[in-house]
Amino acid sequence: MVLADAKAGARNEAGISAVLGILKQAFGERFQTGESFRAQHAHTTTYIPSQLPDGVVFAETSEDVRAVVKACAEHKVPVIPFGTGSSLEGQVNAPQGGISIDFSRMNRIIEINAEDLDCTVEPGVTREQLNTYLRDTGLFFPIDPGANASIGGMASTRASGTNAVRYGTMKDNVLSVTVVTANGEEIRTARRAKKSSAGYDLTRLFVGAEGTLGVLTSITLRLQGIPQKIAGGACAFPDIKAACDAVIMTIQMGVPVARIELLDAMQMRACNRYSGLTYDEKPTLFLEFHGTDETVALQSEQFAEIAAECGGGEFLWTSNAEERNKLWKARHDAYWACRALAPALAALSTDVCVPISRLAECVAETQADIEAHGLLAPIVGHAGDGNFHVLVLFDDKTPEGIAVVEEFVARLNARALAMDGTCTGEHGIGQGKMAFLEQELGDAVDLMRQIKESLDPDAIFNPGKIFRRH
Repeated sequence: MVLADAKAGARNEAGISAVLGILKQAFGERFQTGESFRAQHAHTTTYIPSQLPDGVVFAETSEDVRAVVKACAEHKVPVIPFGTGSSLEGQVNAPQGGISIDFSRMNRIIEINAEDLDCTVEPGVTREQLNTYLRDTGLFFPIDPGANASIGGMASTRASGTNAVRYGTMKDNVLSVTVVTANGEEIRTARRAKKSSAGYDLTRLFVGAEGTLGVLTSITLRLQGIPQKIAGGACAFPDIKAACDAVIMTIQMGVPVARIELLDAMQMRACNRYSGLTYDEKPTLFLEFHGTDETVALQSEQFAEIAAECGGGEFLWTSNAEERNKLWKARHDAYWACRALAPALAALSTDVCVPISRLAECVAETQADIEAHGLLAPIVGHAGDGNFHVLVLFDDKTPEGIAVVEEFVARLNARALAMDGTCTGEHGIGQGKMAFLEQELGDAVDLMRQIKESLDPDAIFNPGKIFRRH
C-alpha cells in the first residue's frame, strides 16, 4: 500500500555528485548539505518515512531557480520544491535523492492590483503573510487550508480549506503562474484578465501538479473584498446523519454560507480539552456567514430553522470577532487536539470527498468502520463541499499497527470511489495515494504519464509522486 509506493528509487550517484559541486560553487552558503538541513526538508506530517535530499538551495530569485534546474537537467538529478513542509502525503520527500529548492526567501509580494482584485506573489509567501499585507487595502485572499502554508505549495497541491464552499479552491483562485520548465526556461501561463479562451489552460495544468511538471516562481491570485460583517457560530446535532442532512439542506436551499465544518463527537471532545471549549460533545457544525448586518442575520436565522428541522440544538451565533476567532482557532488546531488524545501514538491524516448527497452515508459508514476495528480516529470535514478528513491515531512501531491503518485507508478510499467521489479532496496524491489514483481514474492516468514524459522527459521534477513511470 502506501509504504510500498514510498520506497526509494534508483539514484544517479554520478550526476548528484556533479551537481553538488556545481551548486556549492554557485551558491556558497545558500547551498547546504548538512544532515540537519536535509532532514528539515524531507519531514512529512504523516507516518511515511522521511527521504532526504542530497542538498538544499535557498533560492532568492527566479534566476536562482533557473540555475538549479539547468544544472539538474544537465546531469539528470531530481529537483524537489519545498514551501513550508506542511503537505500530508509525502510530497516533499526525495525518494531518489536530488536537490531541494527552499522558497522561504522568495517571499516577496510583487504586485497588488486593488482595482482588479488580484495580486502577484513569489511562491514562498505564506497565506497569513499575504493577508496581513492586504489588510489595509480592504481585500483578502480566502483560501485557508488551516496550516500557514506557502502560496506555491498551496497552488502545487490544489489546496482548499474551510472557505472553499463559498470561494472555491486554488484552481478557482489562481489566474496565472510563471514556471521554470525542464530546459531551465521560465514561461508565463496566462495574463491577468479574469477570463480567456486563448489556447490550452496551462495554468490549471501546473496548479495541482505537485511540482512534477515544473517549478513555480510566481503566482497571480484572485482577491476578495473583506466582508462588511462576519457572523459565525456552532450547532450540535444528535447524530452524524442529522448534521449532514442540515448541511445538504443548507447548500441545496442556496444559503450563501462561507464556512460549514463538521466535527464528530470525538473531535469535539478533543477540541474541548485542547482549546478550552465547553461545547456539547456531539456531532457539531461550525458555520460562518459573510455579508452585511442584514444578510448575515438573515442567513443565520435561515440556518437556525434548518438545524431545528433536522433535529439540531440551538444555533448560537455571534458577530463578535474575538468569540469567532476562538471558535475557528479551535477548528484550525483540530490536528493538534487529536494528537493530544494519545500523544504516544503516530497519526495519519487522510481525506476523501464525495458528492454532497452521499456525505451522510459515507461519514456514517466510515464511523461504523472505525468502531468495528477499534480505531481511535476523529472525523472533521469541509462538509459544504462533501470533503472530510479522518485522523487515525495508531502504533507505527509494528507492522501490524501499520497494516491496520493502511487497510482502513484502503476501505475509506474504496467507499468514496464507490459513491463517485475522489480519493483526495485537497491533500493531493504525493506518495501516499498513488494506488488510489489508478483506481479512481484508470486509463486517464496513462494520459497524465504522457504529459509528464513530454514536459519532463528525464523525470527530474519531484519523481516518485502522483504515479510511477512505466
